[in-house]
Order: sequence, then structure tokens, then C-alpha cells
Amino acid sequence: MTDHGRQPGGPGVDTPAQGNRPASIALVLQLPYERDSVPLGRHLVRQTLVAVGVVDDIVDEIELALSEGCTNVLHHAGPGTTYEVALAVRGDRCELQVLDRGRGFDHESVRDRPAATTAEGGRGLAIMEAVMDRIEFASAPEQGTRVTLTKRLSFQPGSAGRGLLPVAAEEGV
Repeated sequence: MTDHGRQPGGPGVDTPAQGNRPASIALVLQLPYERDSVPLGRHLVRQTLVAVGVVDDIVDEIELALSEGCTNVLHHAGPGTTYEVALAVRGDRCELQVLDRGRGFDHESVRDRPAATTAEGGRGLAIMEAVMDRIEFASAPEQGTRVTLTKRLSFQPGSAGRGLLPVAAEEGV
């Protein structure tokens, strides 16, 4: 059998070294509008991040932000049957999106109203902003809201993330 001169990573094979699309890890969850969906989503995202070797402190921060985002959907989005959580790990970046198809909201007006110190709730956005590097909102009345949370990752020495996700390996994160 002849290999026609093809080497691993040769022409036609997508490898980061050739400048093609780098490796990434993605997880998309369609979760029910139920309280039990929050710990389920948190667990699945946590296990994905742990599997690629993200350091514990960063996993904890991402998990906290996700919990706040999902809880906001359940408390504020309005009627619906499912919402979506999407995790993407590309190089040394994690992007987490929480998407609902609910009422939508004016996130700027909410940001300008700090929660009272005695309030039971109202701190979710502040918490997400405190633990993530970037937070973005896209929302339209009666069409829903997408919250995009971004965080730079650090990996455990010798972890799968360092080898599989080229930017992390190249930058020595």
C-alpha cells in the first residue's frame, strides 16, 4: 500500500501548525426551565473543563458565573420550555453562552441599579462581571437574551488542554 507521500499533518489535514482552524472543545446543552437544570449544567461544564486540565480556581469561577446566568434565566426570562448553555474552549480562552427565548431585558438599566445590601437577590450580574474577564449581552424584547461570558484559562502542567489546544501550549499558560 502506498501512502503517496502524505505525512501526518501534510496537505489536506487540518493542523494548527499549518495555520488552519485550531482545535477546540465545544459543549452545547439544551436544558429544561427547571431548578434542577442549574446544577446539571454546572456539573457538565465543570467536568469538561476539569477533563482538559483547567486549573481549579478558574473552573470554580466559570462554574459560579454559569450558575448565576442559569438562575437569571429561570427567574427573569419568562415562560419557556428550554434554554441553552454553550461552552467553547479555544486555546487559552473559554467562552460560555447562556441563551433563552424569553422576554429580553435592558441590561444597562439593571447594571445601574445595585442590589440593596439586605436583598436576597440582584447580585448575579455583578458576580458574573467580578469572576469573568468579559461579559456581553444581546437582548431583544420577547425574543430572548444571550449572555456571553469570556475567561482566559490556565492549565494544569501536563494536562490534555496544554497538548490539544495549541494556543495554550504555545503561550506556556
